[in-house]
Order: sequence, then C-alpha cells, then structure tokens
Amino acid sequence: MKISLKIVLSTLILLLVSTQIRAQEATKAHKDSLGTIIKNYYSLNLKMFQAGSTVEDIDKAFALFTDNFTYVHSKYGGNYTRESLYKSALRNQQEGRYNGTVVDMKIANRIIGLNGAAVQKRFVEKKDGKIIESELQMTLFEFKDGKISRIVEYW
Repeated sequence: MKISLKIVLSTLILLLVSTQIRAQEATKAHKDSLGTIIKNYYSLNLKMFQAGSTVEDIDKAFALFTDNFTYVHSKYGGNYTRESLYKSALRNQQEGRYNGTVVDMKIANRIIGLNGAAVQKRFVEKKDGKIIESELQMTLFEFKDGKISRIVEYW
C-alpha cells in the first residue's frame, strides 16, 4: 500500500512539473505572431527608407513599438528611447536621407522564443548602379503585449 501511494504522489508531481514546463513554451501560433511582427517591422522600415516616404510611413513603423520601447546599437551611439528614435527618423526623412538606396532587407534566419527573437538578416542596397547585399547581421527583438519592446543590434 505504501508503494502505491509513493507511485501516485510521484506521478502527480511529474504531471504538475511537465504541465508547468509546457505552459511556458512558445506555441506555434505565438511564434507565428512574433514572426509576423518582425516581417511587418522590416517591411515598414523598407517603405520608410524610400525616397518620397511620408510621416505616415514612419508612424506606421513606430506603431509596432511599446510606449517604453528602447533601441540599442552600441556601434552607433548606444541606447535610444522611442521618442528620440522617432525624432531622428523624422529628421532623416525631412533631410532626404531616406533616398531609396536600401532596396530590400532579407531575413536569412530566425529563432523565435517565448517573448523574443534573434534574427539574422542583411540589407540589400543600390550602390553605383549595382545591387549589393551586406554581410549578415544579428538583431535581437523583445516583445511585450504583442508589440516590440526592445531591439538590440549586434552589428
């Protein structure tokens, strides 16, 4: 009788632990939704980078971000708030820096987790009449409530 009780208790504990582990895994639907946000992010950025882009194009890209969004790019100055990055995007657009030289952003690989994703991508640019692909670059995305809360660039 004691052995049976131990087996039952062990089985119950195992079931509880395995249920908790499964509850924290990212489902296919969750991964698909994060993948869609990333795809939209790059698509909207590409549109924003084109000559003739509008403030509305910038606003659509920034609608993907949480209010407390941060952008980290150590190579180009460090940490940026949503507000400072938005002001910079407006300035770049007004000064004609978004001129269509970036013609595509190709995602080579994605690893999507519960509330984060690592993306390997490359820029495709038009330079001197030729199409040139950049080296692969790594970007880390973090998400909160269905929006991008943080981007960290590793290039």
